[in-house]
Amino acid sequence: MKIFIVEDDENIVELLGDELRAWGYETMSVKDFNNVAKEVEEFKSDLVLMDITLPYYNGFYWTQKIRESSNVPIIFISSHNNSMDMVSAMQFGADDYITKPIDINLTRVKIQAILRRTYEYTMQVDKLTFEGISLDTSRAKLLCENFDIDLTKTELLILEALFNAKGQIVRREDIMNHCWQGDDFIDDNTLAVNITRLRKKLDNVGYKEFIQTKKGMGYYLVR
Repeated sequence: MKIFIVEDDENIVELLGDELRAWGYETMSVKDFNNVAKEVEEFKSDLVLMDITLPYYNGFYWTQKIRESSNVPIIFISSHNNSMDMVSAMQFGADDYITKPIDINLTRVKIQAILRRTYEYTMQVDKLTFEGISLDTSRAKLLCENFDIDLTKTELLILEALFNAKGQIVRREDIMNHCWQGDDFIDDNTLAVNITRLRKKLDNVGYKEFIQTKKGMGYYLVR
């Protein structure tokens, strides 16, 4: 597995690089902070560790640029520890967020969890349908006659849980367990941010109400 580090503090780059290589990962850090997205693509990265404060453009900008062509998992690692920055990171396309100073054991667990659910998850079927809308699990797409939405791995797993319920309510706890396989570091806010991101994509094609909330319980689909 290849992990790309987007960080301008050389001490942190060295710390992360040494630890990641010790865990058996191949690493590379950014060389040109004006071409982060291109370097991520050229390295054929399996995961990206992204700081917020960077030369020229910040991590939110580069995450958005990467998301234009790739669903590679992105974990933010930042000294910004307020909830607004964490929510913004998720909205721009991040999969997780770790605050500095870095807890290397927590970082290892989060990296392993995201890589596991992204690359080792085995789809049971290629396509699920609900009221004329299809979830193509092999291509990570949500499809209808008038739209074609690319999904991140987490978005795909959320929708898979909802499609399997066929309009019935799915508890938040069950969705989180389906997506993150009992990861103790995931909370309800992480799910809520991913649901918001999904709804934004659906709103862009006129299906904002496709995912409904049952207060105090969970989520369900309507058409």
